[in-house]
Amino acid sequence: ISFYCTARAALLTGRLPIRNGFYTTNAHSRNEIVGGIAYSEVLLPELLKKAGYVNKIVGKWHLGHRSKYHPLRHGFDEWFGSPNCHFGPYDDKQQPNIPVYRDWDMIGRYYEDIEINHKTGESNLTQIYLQEALNFIGKYGSTKQPFFLYWAIDATHAPVYASKPFLGSSRRGLYGDAVREIDSSIGKILELLKNTGIAKDTFVFFTSDNGAALISAPNQGGSNSPFLCGKQTTFEGGMRVPGIAWWPGHLPPGQVSHQLSNIMDLFTTSLALAGIDPPKDRPIDGIDLSPVMLEGKVTDRPIFFYRGNEMMAVRLGLYKAHYWTWTNSWEELSQGINFCPGQNITGITTHDQVEHDLNPLLFHVGRDPGEKYPISVLSNEYQQVMPRISYVVGQHKESMIPGEPQLNVCDLAVMNWSPPGCEKIGKCLNPPESKPWKCVWPH
Repeated sequence: ISFYCTARAALLTGRLPIRNGFYTTNAHSRNEIVGGIAYSEVLLPELLKKAGYVNKIVGKWHLGHRSKYHPLRHGFDEWFGSPNCHFGPYDDKQQPNIPVYRDWDMIGRYYEDIEINHKTGESNLTQIYLQEALNFIGKYGSTKQPFFLYWAIDATHAPVYASKPFLGSSRRGLYGDAVREIDSSIGKILELLKNTGIAKDTFVFFTSDNGAALISAPNQGGSNSPFLCGKQTTFEGGMRVPGIAWWPGHLPPGQVSHQLSNIMDLFTTSLALAGIDPPKDRPIDGIDLSPVMLEGKVTDRPIFFYRGNEMMAVRLGLYKAHYWTWTNSWEELSQGINFCPGQNITGITTHDQVEHDLNPLLFHVGRDPGEKYPISVLSNEYQQVMPRISYVVGQHKESMIPGEPQLNVCDLAVMNWSPPGCEKIGKCLNPPESKPWKCVWPH
């Protein structure tokens, strides 16, 4: 669908970022963004709360760091985590260290109160996040209170970290250590669900918001092989991610589905499993996957890949058509920044923004998952497939009404200088003068 915070907005609204406003018209935006998730959007926890659920987010919010976008204003009852990733450390003068919240108030800042050692890669943050999840499940698991836990950890986001027992435990280096700790933590969460006797009443889904970031590989990033490129692109390496469902007594273990799906489907699926109708006053892009998981059905549906306000590509079945190609700019490449290291494919992994609207690049990602061999425009296959894709794209664009872009304006003064609760712990900082500007980041 898109990247970083935009995927999180899509997950919680069931809508493409271009609909819910979590996109930009000027390339991509940074941590100084003025905007956040719009109040007009209805988030999954808001709907679940009306049905009696208690909701908690653990980890990264990333849908607006100003207090008016606080997750407890959008249906969550509890929060332990941060409005952004564990970037830093910063000097608290030019840029403030990122705050960590418990519910409404910040309780400290990364690198000041929660240590992340860049030299050794050691941090207990995943263990802290795990304990928050276990405490929440333990609190409500023995009652009949339905609950929703959004466990949004960020250990594999560079700078990568792991706690001491996991450091050096993987042949894959620090990144592998972090993955092993996440895997161990998920195991403990599932074990607690079993031990409290609610496993058969609890649907669990594990996924990621984007493919591995090759920009920080090999030491700080994963591998998307055999897929092309990585995070921040609309090639398969940036978009195709693991999707694992767990529901004992309902989903037999070991099943594999080839249903084309995306993170927005979790919004609609979760509502369906909770017996709640999705909003009818707006387009919802996510579909209900429960028939897929419970009955083995497969639905033919398109997936649209956006970058900012531009539809870059579309998947329909095993075919994928690129209407635009672009990895990252020549400017960034000259600085050693590469979203597709070792994967230069002429005319495909372009560093200029190249439009293919007249003759989109068409791939069959079943037999060519690496998107290396575009199907010839002159072939019968191209002539048979593209009209169907063109029709779907035409319908999509004709009905598209973009939301107000939330990621266009940046301002250093709106960063986390004095978050709610800072005065209680003596962590308030003086913001600079407000000087908004049009965010520009050449991704």
